[in-house]
Amino acid sequence: MTTQDIFNAVVAFDEAAVKEKTKAELDAGTDVQSILNDGLISAMDDVGEKFSAGELFVPEMLMAAQAMKAGLEILQPLLASGQSSSKGTVVIGTVKGDLHDIGKNLVAMMMEGAGFEVVDLGVDVESEAFVKTAAEKGANVIALSALLTTTMPAMETTVKAVKEAGMTVKTIIGGAPVTQAFADQIGADGYSADAPGAVKLIKQMVA
Repeated sequence: MTTQDIFNAVVAFDEAAVKEKTKAELDAGTDVQSILNDGLISAMDDVGEKFSAGELFVPEMLMAAQAMKAGLEILQPLLASGQSSSKGTVVIGTVKGDLHDIGKNLVAMMMEGAGFEVVDLGVDVESEAFVKTAAEKGANVIALSALLTTTMPAMETTVKAVKEAGMTVKTIIGGAPVTQAFADQIGADGYSADAPGAVKLIKQMVA
């Protein structure tokens, strides 16, 4: 039994096996960080690369993320007890007027798996809520999602609100109709076309 078994279970989308193997590794005295990094995070990195290469699609990524999260839930009490330090805090949500959350949930799960503390505000989120929560949590990044062209202006409103609040927090945007050009236009700090890209971008921002 090694962390490779956990890795394989995540890549196979096998939630039950991830739980079983994670518990077995803990019982065997394997380091929590090793289980997290070598088992869960590296598996999601692999899934992300396969997605970017066109070998996997969103449904498979969601299944892998669910499996990863099953392992993460077992580790969380141990990680929270100070055996691990968070890489940073990300506030994420779907902007005002938009109720789509599959992409946002996937990004949130992958960021949790990558070792970030994630505060998920859900859908239809006012710009003030993003600013207030980021200030309260001392967030490093605010991640905004939109799936409708009609709700993209809410991204601009939120980015503007962050700047007006004089915060140093970075803003990134994503979603089907969103582009790098739009991110540049509204003054967002970053854009990603998919969940693995968002995780990579945030890692660079808080490095």
